[in-house]
Amino acid sequence: MRVRRLHKTPAHLEITAFINLIVVLVPFLLSTAVFSRLAVMDMTLPGPSNAVEQLQGNDLKLEVVIRRDALEVGDRIGGLIQRIPALDGAPDTKALASLLVQVKAKFPEVVDASVLAEPETSYDQIVQVMDAMRSAVTPSTPKGQRSELFPNIAIGDAPVRKVPA
Repeated sequence: MRVRRLHKTPAHLEITAFINLIVVLVPFLLSTAVFSRLAVMDMTLPGPSNAVEQLQGNDLKLEVVIRRDALEVGDRIGGLIQRIPALDGAPDTKALASLLVQVKAKFPEVVDASVLAEPETSYDQIVQVMDAMRSAVTPSTPKGQRSELFPNIAIGDAPVRKVPA
C-alpha cells in the first residue's frame, strides 16, 4: 500500500513590521538617553514673603547681584552694603570674600544668601561668586583652613538696573 505524505514547507516569519518598529524606536531612545552624569546641588529659591512682617532688628537677607561691571552686595531689606568693581571683566571674589567675612562676624547665625545674576552672566562667574560666598579664610581659622560663611545659596535673576533719565 502506498503511503501519502504531506510535504510541509517551513513557515516563514514575517518580521518586517518588527524591523520597522526597531528602526524607529532605536534612534528615538538614543536621542533621549542621557550619556553624562551631571553634578546636582540642592538649592532653594526664596519664597514669597512680606518683608515688613519678618523684619527684625538683627535680621539679614543677604543678596549679591552680579552685574557686568561690579558686584553689588546688599541687604534685601536695608539696601546696598557695598559695590565691588570688577577686575578685568571678572568679579572680584577676593574682595567679596573679605567683605562677607565682616558681614558674617556681625551676623554669625545667618546662613542664607541669594545670588542674582544678569542674563549675560557666564556660568563660571556665578560659580566663582558662589564659592566665595560659601566659605573663606578668616583670621580666626588656622592657616589653610576655611570657615563657613553663607552655605545656603539661592539663585535668581538680577533686577533690571534703572537708567537715570
